[in-house]
Amino acid sequence: MTLHKTLPGEDTYTPSERRIARERHRRARTRRATAIAAASTLVTGAVLFLLITGSPGWDRTRETFFSPDYARIALPQVLEGLWLNLRLLAVCGSAVLAFGLLLAVARTLRGPVFFPVRALATAYTDFFRGLPLIICLLMVVFGVPALRLEGVTTDPVLLGGAALVLTYSAYVAEVFRAGIESVHPSQRAAARSLGLSSGKTLRFVVLPQAVRRVVPPLLNDLVSLQKDTGLVSIAGAVDAVYAAQIIASKDFNYTPYVVAGLVFVALTIPMTRFTDWVTARMDRRRAQGGIV
Repeated sequence: MTLHKTLPGEDTYTPSERRIARERHRRARTRRATAIAAASTLVTGAVLFLLITGSPGWDRTRETFFSPDYARIALPQVLEGLWLNLRLLAVCGSAVLAFGLLLAVARTLRGPVFFPVRALATAYTDFFRGLPLIICLLMVVFGVPALRLEGVTTDPVLLGGAALVLTYSAYVAEVFRAGIESVHPSQRAAARSLGLSSGKTLRFVVLPQAVRRVVPPLLNDLVSLQKDTGLVSIAGAVDAVYAAQIIASKDFNYTPYVVAGLVFVALTIPMTRFTDWVTARMDRRRAQGGIV
């Protein structure tokens, strides 16, 4: 009789027949679901393609909106204008995050002495969240130069960026405020019992937790800001949208607009997927108890 000796560290686990059958069933169900999803996607795509290309005005629409020749002409100029949108996103996004956090802290200050600060911050967020962005842009871009104030810029890019910061900081401030108020009061009490001042409690205990909790909605706001940087074109700034408008106005072919839209979509999709990845990662860590 031969005895099998188990070596130290050797994995002796053998799955049961029931478990093997269950995993085999799960893999088969996954393959079937993938096949059904792929087939339904192909059928839906084919139906949409036949519906659109079979419409009476498809030939005219294809020539006006999907001309390869106009797309080839428009793409370099649209990409050149896109550089302005990216710079606006970087500068305005940083300003929005800083100003929004300042507003959120102002709204959460406690004590009667801070009532004027809280009231001003509340009025600001209520006003600019209710004001449509395009009206804010028109008022800032055309209203500020009309005042003829000395030392105030009339650059449409700077004024358009200022309007974006005014509007988006109100939205971002509410996101930060929600994160600050989600921190349990016991966290503040514990920090104060350890001898930390109110300022240090806010800086070292409350804000780190609050910012970590609101990262996904903040990224969503930055995605929206990226798209809305194209609105500075109404002030005359030559960004991707305005570059497309210049080309389209020559022959009234709207293919450059489609090119500009696709470029923005190509930029937005990676940021959206990154937002989804961050959200899923934080959900997993929260489920495992890794995030307070």
